[in-house]
Amino acid sequence: MKFLVDMGLSVSVVKYLTDQGHDGLHLRDLSLQRIEDHAIVFKALEEDRVILTHDLDFGRIVALSGARVPSVITFRLTDMRPNSVIRLLDQVLRTLSAQIGSGAMITVSDRNIRVRTLPVAGTDKV
Repeated sequence: MKFLVDMGLSVSVVKYLTDQGHDGLHLRDLSLQRIEDHAIVFKALEEDRVILTHDLDFGRIVALSGARVPSVITFRLTDMRPNSVIRLLDQVLRTLSAQIGSGAMITVSDRNIRVRTLPVAGTDKV
């Protein structure tokens, strides 16, 4: 699987992904720290990448687009240190890879992991 890691997450998440055999890119490594959210979604769509983020805007953008991709995994944790994010990301990848591959918005919080299949029902295209 291919991933695009947003600025709110550590570059060590990319190392974890590549160690697991995935293709991971961090916006910082691409010198795209200041790119707008819509452009990040377009880049992920264009390169068939899953967005990993802490920012709620990506889920909103993808949901309102009415599209099936890109998948977005949003981390909303009290402890956003890399080890916490990686531990839960590992769980998500082991249990939800089929949903990620077919298009999903996944929210990872301290209490649960919520999955919404894309396109999100009840949204109008904007």
